[in-house]
Amino acid sequence: MRVLIVEDDRNLNRQLAEAFREAEYAVDTAADGEEGHHLGDTEPYDAVILDIGLPMMDGISVLEKWRRAGRTMPVLLLTARDRWSDKVAGIDAGADDYVAKPFHMEEVLARVRALVRRAAGRASNEMVLGDLVVDARAGRVSLAGTPVKLTSHEYRLLAYLMLHQGRVVSRTELVEHLYDQDFDRDSNTIEVFVGRLRKKLGDGVIETVRGLGYSVGPERPAGRP
Repeated sequence: MRVLIVEDDRNLNRQLAEAFREAEYAVDTAADGEEGHHLGDTEPYDAVILDIGLPMMDGISVLEKWRRAGRTMPVLLLTARDRWSDKVAGIDAGADDYVAKPFHMEEVLARVRALVRRAAGRASNEMVLGDLVVDARAGRVSLAGTPVKLTSHEYRLLAYLMLHQGRVVSRTELVEHLYDQDFDRDSNTIEVFVGRLRKKLGDGVIETVRGLGYSVGPERPAGRP
């Protein structure tokens, strides 16, 4: 998954970015409202963490412009604890959730996981396909009850496909949602990681749809053919 963090406090911006990278997200960051608006308006994100009190353009204005332009990615607002009016304005502007400062990092991570799940129409952190289980909260994968060790990039690719079971995901979409802005989008990295996943999970999990992309699923209960 790919997230955008728009926060002008350098230390907090860095702490958020580190936490999300450790949780296997691709992360882009911005330190002011104009840069954040531009990134959110031109790049695809699975979620955005947006501070309200930003220089150049405040967070509410950024969010309103995104929504008017038809940008529908989930947005988690960071608000001051005693400014209930900011929370109301943010929700009215199109925010999906908010967290008051100061906050615990685990709460932000949990709320973003929930936003990503809801956007994909899912209620659980566990994604199941036959004997394959991906636990998005713990970042773990198991096959027939046995843990499967994956690299960060392998996990991101598998988790994204599992989140979107039942539909074909193009290579372009995978690149846009799994890697940050500086990734070399002309490389064959996706094909390499698909090959590695097939060696670890078996050939029947990830299907290549010629000319279109990759798919897994449809989803079915564990142990059922």
